[in-house]
Amino acid sequence: MSARPLLSSVDCSSRYDATSSRGSDGGPMLPLDDIGRPIVEKRFLRKLDLRMAFLVLVYIMNIMDRYNVAAARLHGFEEDLGMTGNQFNTLISILFVGYLLTQTPSNMILHHMKRPSLYLSSCMIAWAAITVFMGVVQTYHAALILRFFIGFVEATFLPGALFLLSRWYKKGELGLRTALLCCGSPVGNFFGALIASGILGSLDGTLGFTAWRWLFFVEGALTIVIAAFAIWILPDFPSTPSIWLLPDEQTLAKRRMEEEVATIEPEGNFSGLVEALMDWRVWWLGVALYLMTCSQSFAVFLPTLTATMGYNATTSLLLCAPPWILGTATSFVVARHSDATGDRFWHIVGPLLVGIAGFMMAISTMNTAIRYLSLFFMAQSPVAYVVSLTWAMNTFSQSQSKRAAAIALLNTMATACHITSPYFWPSSWGPSYVNSYLICILTTILCIAMCWVFRGHLSRCNETAEAEERVLGLPKGFRYLL
Repeated sequence: MSARPLLSSVDCSSRYDATSSRGSDGGPMLPLDDIGRPIVEKRFLRKLDLRMAFLVLVYIMNIMDRYNVAAARLHGFEEDLGMTGNQFNTLISILFVGYLLTQTPSNMILHHMKRPSLYLSSCMIAWAAITVFMGVVQTYHAALILRFFIGFVEATFLPGALFLLSRWYKKGELGLRTALLCCGSPVGNFFGALIASGILGSLDGTLGFTAWRWLFFVEGALTIVIAAFAIWILPDFPSTPSIWLLPDEQTLAKRRMEEEVATIEPEGNFSGLVEALMDWRVWWLGVALYLMTCSQSFAVFLPTLTATMGYNATTSLLLCAPPWILGTATSFVVARHSDATGDRFWHIVGPLLVGIAGFMMAISTMNTAIRYLSLFFMAQSPVAYVVSLTWAMNTFSQSQSKRAAAIALLNTMATACHITSPYFWPSSWGPSYVNSYLICILTTILCIAMCWVFRGHLSRCNETAEAEERVLGLPKGFRYLL
């Protein structure tokens, strides 16, 4: 197959005029001396990093509100709502049906908004309020409806946050920042387990409510408080005037993004969604991310897996924390090294292979020490997802609207796994869960194979672009990271 037809979805002719003398809002830009730029850029990035760091706290609450039912399950949640069979698994998966419906339209709306900080914070308040109502449900069907709407609103956050990062940071800076954001997932699992163990162990019967109801009350209320602060702390887009940036910093922020994209799009342009839908690479990478997420489905059931070792509910929750701490630390090291080397593929494959080693350890024995050690290996595989998201943002960076649509579509396809993956872990397969681990191994291998093909395609595109530049005498233009 020729590389040229595969490259046709990228407009090569415009990659050499990415830098413009006019702002993305159409107005003239203030001159910025090239000698003084490093000083301004360092000051600007320091300010930006401090504000973007708040996204991590928001994501922590997102994860805690998403998976608190797993902790509630250990303290009578199923029994009180009269669940039987696979109804708990359905309660887990229904949340992600809401995700599928919201992510792509939400990001397209976000792309055309002036105040993404207000939009994301409002959605956060909405899902937090629904979480609080989860504490008063009396029936399984009521809980099922609320879980759907939690997912419907929560879905706006992660693709929106990733798009917000891509509107401020250059491709060589995104890996570490994406890792910082995504560390909210293991940290959320870690703190979620600690907070849940404290609430479930101390508030049972307080004011007549069982402990699992207090879990939803406390975490939902805490999320509302954090959302109120997010309105004022989260940044908007570079094109929106910001009181926390000096004029030269605002100018630099716009220029940096113009250096990253191939075209400056007019407002109200929704062509990016059509371009993303027509680009086979979005679908290919989306399926790879779907398989990767399936291989990491153990994360939702980690409290259940630790409970199979014979410990009580509180101890089982506490044992979930150390693997996530190690996984968080590893994600920073891997993402930083990926940015420094410009390599994405091998920094994805490495953590996935470590995860496979963990699955094989868990299959091989019922020994408590070895099975607990296997969780530390498994907790490394989500590091690959962090680098994959960065790879996607680098690959679809030539157009802002296409990038917004691609990020949302990829997250939607990855999230679709959560609808089916809860059924990979039925109670009847416990306590060994050999079949579940075999599914994780299979999906990991398929994901690695698809990433290998994707890398080969991008490599051929780079070779074609280099050959064109050599023949036409053009300067070096855009290159895909491999």
